Amino acid sequence: MKILDMCCGGKMFYFEPDSPLVTFMDTRKGEVEFSPGRTINIEPDVVGDFRAIPFYRETYDMVVFDPPHLLRAGKSSWLAKKYGVLNKDTWESDLRVGFYECFRVLKKGGILIFKWNTDQIPLKRVLELAIRQPLFGDKRGKTHWIVFVKG
Repeated sequence: MKILDMCCGGKMFYFEPDSPLVTFMDTRKGEVEFSPGRTINIEPDVVGDFRAIPFYRETYDMVVFDPPHLLRAGKSSWLAKKYGVLNKDTWESDLRVGFYECFRVLKKGGILIFKWNTDQIPLKRVLELAIRQPLFGDKRGKTHWIVFVKG
């Protein structure tokens, strides 16, 4: 099993944050202090942008896509430092390209796990940018886990 986490950040939802099954990627690397004495370590295996994944087609069995979900956050706010912020002018095309890249590197029959928080952008609007229909996912609450399968 080969897994790619395209926006790993601090690997906060992992029970095994150093799993040999997962290639961790993020645009950032290093320690980020989001309040005095509170830091998060961002230690990807690969520094890269989810809009241009540096891997060949059909490399991974599973892809995890947990992109930034905020359009508005203060530059020095802990939310921006911890999760990142989408570009307010290009977020739709950025996410559309991100979904394309997910499916490009995913093997046939592979699974995409997409995580989204609806604090500022509704899930429905984001799923319209996906190039495929999801198989299933959580439709309630603010944070959603959605599963796609590459046919």
